[in-house]
Amino acid sequence: MSEVAALTGLSAHTLRWYERIGLMPHVDRSHTGQRRFTPRDLDWLAFVGKLRLTGMPVADMVRYAELVRAGDHTREERRELLEATRRDVLARVAELQDTLAVLDVKIAHYGTACGGTPS
Repeated sequence: MSEVAALTGLSAHTLRWYERIGLMPHVDRSHTGQRRFTPRDLDWLAFVGKLRLTGMPVADMVRYAELVRAGDHTREERRELLEATRRDVLARVAELQDTLAVLDVKIAHYGTACGGTPS
């Protein structure tokens, strides 16, 4: 578990929580009870990390995981969920671009006001 935590940047507590809420599929265990993560599990955790960065609510991430486990007949619903998240991300990007433009104006103003050249 500690190796996976180090690889993913997630705490052991978070990994156990992901498994408990259904965000992480069942992870096989060794005869001593230690979780045995596969490369596929690590890929899934990397994807979940990207979903977290989008701001997707945990409930939606869990729903997506359930749909994946349900099989191919859920592809359309999965696509719709990801498209909705993409729209949210694009809106946030636009908002951040607007904010960046305001900051650039202020920085240029201070560069000129302080006798420097605008940057």
